[in-house]
This record gives sequence, C-alpha cells and structure tokens, in this order.
Amino acid sequence: MIAANNVTLRIGKKALFEDVNIKFTEGNCYGLIGANGAGKSTFLKILSGQLETTKGDVTITPGQRLSFLQQDHFKYDAYPVMDTVIMGNARLYEIMKEKEAIYAKEDFTDEDGIRASELEGEFAEMNGWEAESDAAQLLNGLGIETDLHYVQMAELNGSQKVKVLLAQALFGNPDILLLDEPTNHLDLDAIAWLEEFLINFNNTVIVVSHDRYFLNKVCTHIADIDYGKIQLYAGNYDFWFESSQLLVKQMKEANKKKEEKIKELQEFISRFSANASKSRQATSRKRALEKIQLDEMRPSSRKYPYIDFRPNREIGNEVLMVEGLSKTIDGVKVLDNITFTLGHDDKVAFVGGNEQAKTTLFKILMGEMEPDEGTYKWGVTTSRAYFPKDSTQEFDNDLTIADWLTQYSEIKDATYVRGFLGRMLFAGEDGVKKVRVLSGGEKVRCLLSKMMISGANILILDEPTNHLDMEAITALNNGLIKFPGVILFASHDHQFVETTANRIMEIVPGGMLIDKITTYDEYLANDEMARKRQVYTMQGEDN
Repeated sequence: MIAANNVTLRIGKKALFEDVNIKFTEGNCYGLIGANGAGKSTFLKILSGQLETTKGDVTITPGQRLSFLQQDHFKYDAYPVMDTVIMGNARLYEIMKEKEAIYAKEDFTDEDGIRASELEGEFAEMNGWEAESDAAQLLNGLGIETDLHYVQMAELNGSQKVKVLLAQALFGNPDILLLDEPTNHLDLDAIAWLEEFLINFNNTVIVVSHDRYFLNKVCTHIADIDYGKIQLYAGNYDFWFESSQLLVKQMKEANKKKEEKIKELQEFISRFSANASKSRQATSRKRALEKIQLDEMRPSSRKYPYIDFRPNREIGNEVLMVEGLSKTIDGVKVLDNITFTLGHDDKVAFVGGNEQAKTTLFKILMGEMEPDEGTYKWGVTTSRAYFPKDSTQEFDNDLTIADWLTQYSEIKDATYVRGFLGRMLFAGEDGVKKVRVLSGGEKVRCLLSKMMISGANILILDEPTNHLDMEAITALNNGLIKFPGVILFASHDHQFVETTANRIMEIVPGGMLIDKITTYDEYLANDEMARKRQVYTMQGEDN
C-alpha cells in the first residue's frame, strides 16, 4: 500500500496539489489521468520520492519495494542490457556485484568467505538464481531478441531502450509499480503483452497513459487530477468518463431545480413582505431561501480542441496506385515489391512493428524520398496533407505561430488563420509565441492546424497521437471518423486504430505487405488464430 497524506506542492505561487489524501491498495491498478499540466508525472515523482512536497508526506507499507519506469533513455548506456534490467531490484544487483568482486579476489580471506556465504544466503532468498531467466522472459515478451540481451545499452535504438527500461521496472515482482506513459514507443504486440502482464499482476500499479484502450484493459480504478485535487473512481476509463459526465449532469439538474426554487421564494418575498397577513410566511420563506446553496460548478481544467478536416474538393474514384515499390536503407530491405490500390472510401491503418517501413512508405508517397524500384500515381482529384513522425525541420525557424501557419494558408487574412489556431487552443497572445520554443504537444497541434487549413482530401499521418493529451487524442479521433476523404495512418493507439480504420496493412519484417479489408480487432483475432494454427502444426510435426 502507498498513500499520500495531506500532500501539497507549490511551484512559485501556484499550488499544483493542495491537501491531497489518497490511498492506493494492493491488487489494484490505478489509471492516473488529467489534462496536460495537471501534474500527473509530477505526482508520480512525489510518490516515488524523486520530488519533495511542500507539505504532507507519502507512506509505504514497511518492507515493500517500489519500482518506477525510468525516463532517461541514456542513463544506462554504459551497462549491458541484462544488468540494466536486473538493476530494477537494486538490492539484488548490489549482492550480485559484491559476490563477483569477492570471488574475483586473488587473496581470498576467511572474512571474504563468511561475507560470501551471507550474500549467497540472501541471494537465494531473493530468487537470484532465476534473475537472468526472469529478465530474459520480460525482454522477450517486450520484443527484445535474445541476441541483444548482453549487448551494451548504447548499441540499442530509442524504441529498444524504452522496452529495456520497462523490463527493468517490471523486474523482480515489485510491491508497488509506477509507470509513466509505458506504451510510448511500444509496438502494438509489446503493448498487448504489457496489458496481459498488468492484468495478471497482483500488486499495486499506478499508471499514467494517454491510451484509452490500454486504460480500459488494465485499470480497476481511475484517479482523476483536476484543480489540484485527486478524485478516485472505481472502474476503468470508460466507466470514469460516463460517471463523471453523469455527475456533472446531475449537479446541473440539481442546481436548476434550486434556482427555480430560489426564484419562486424571491418572488413570494418580494410580493408579500409588506403584507401584514403574509409577513410570517414571507419570513419563513426568507429562512428557507438562506438555506439553499447551489453546488459549485467549477469548469474542468480539461480543454478539447476542435478538429474538423474539411476537403476543398470531393475525391474521385482514382485515388492511388502503388506498383512494386521497393526500398533498401543501410543494407536492410524495408519495402519489398509493395503493391496496392486505394479507393475513395479507404481509411487505412498501417500496423506492426516495422516502424521504419511505415515512415519510409509515407515519405515516398509524399515525394520526400525516392524508391529503389516501382512506381506510384495519385489521382488527378487528390490533394494531400502530411503529418510526419519527425517534424524537427518544420519548427527550426524564428516564426511566430500565426506567421508559421499563415505561410500554408491560401487566405492570408490574420483573423482567418487565428480562427484555426483558436480551434487548437492557441488563444490570445499564444499567436505570437515562437514555434522554436513550443512543447511537443503544441507542435502537434500546429501540424494539425496546418492539415485542417490545407483543405486536403487525403490525410497521411505518421504517429499523430504522440505528445497529445487524452482530450486532444479524442478530438483527433472524432475528427478522422467524420472525415469524408481517404486516410493513411500509423498509430500505436488501439482504440484510435479500431474506430478509424476500415482497412489494415502490415509491412512485415523483410518488407512484404499484408493487406486486409477489415477492422483492427478482426485483424488481430484472425492473426491470433493463425498463430495458434502454426503452433498446433509445429507441435504435430514434433510428434
């Protein structure tokens, strides 16, 4: 069990948290949610002891071990992958290293022998002999192949490092597990594995995530941060959303009835207070009026952008023909004879773990990269807007947000451009902020503004939900569902893919394409059945 007791945190004059009291108990998984800037990551740092409170404290059941997901992807570059995972249990790793140092001594003394015996006993009690196999199981589950288990962390790419650090947090069955955006940079297979791990995890989990499907799968409770307070709800994310909306509705209805009663009493008092025969009744109603108190209806700190993609031109029947596209990068064939044709109703999700292949295909289709072989042809009625995975160059300038967006608008009127920025929550003085200093989420909202103002009838989006909060993801999701044109996109957000796509394409290792007209859930179900058939066939061959 871990609890926050009267926790207050002030940053300058602003109170990020004020007298927070909340208890997280064993056997439950808590989803910590709130708008960007509400303090989700900060609260996890308070719980983990990385950040001191202004007032109050955090208590943990004596003897329990807390583990959290490290955010510094370069912290362990000097260590092997296996060591990095086992460091998740600091005491076990200390024992292993002390043992190695003692046994490496040339002048092994009696004292060394006694100390080694003590360490061996503690090592056995902590299941140290299974440490490497347990770590390997976590790594394999997250998609880190066995041949990478003993290489240096510095040799891994960013996505692989994230997976190793997640394995580190999960290692050794911690009593309390704190996870800040654990699904970021994970492929869908790794996310599915993590979901199953957490569903079967019997201790306390507190997780921050913008993945609604993930929260629905793993959470038993939702802890909602709003206005420096944390309100606890039993149930998953969808249950929280319905409950919170119902609560607001009930409070509004109750206030409406109270306001009607107040008006009725005020009219009676105004009409009869000077009437001697009615004075007692008027006095009674005054007392009744004084007792009526409206429920405080503070507007939520959550803000939803308005995302609406409106094509300037209706798309024709000929959309895109791709014939035999191939591309090799650094000696690796990422696209191999890719062929497909798009129709005017297609909403295509590119899924699977081959991140480079998806990005390469999008760049080729946008004319930013040449294929080694093959051709592609866009229909004459098509116009395209592109959301790149890496937008660094887009913002490497000293333009203000308003000037940056104006350069992409056919209509140069400032009011027109600022209207698009306003929809994306850039209000007032935000328009003169330099794009170079924007946060990740602000840059994404700028790119979405650019796509909206383009009036394109084909949208290509490469991981658009990265850096967005839950509200912006929901708004983007709804905007794409309503969009009447063609969409090609890649995303790790299960609900985003399931509710948007009507066609699934997967570029498998080696660069070949699997193309199915189906929903994402149906695709996963068929894929799982195919895997089971393959296992069954292999078992039959072994027999």
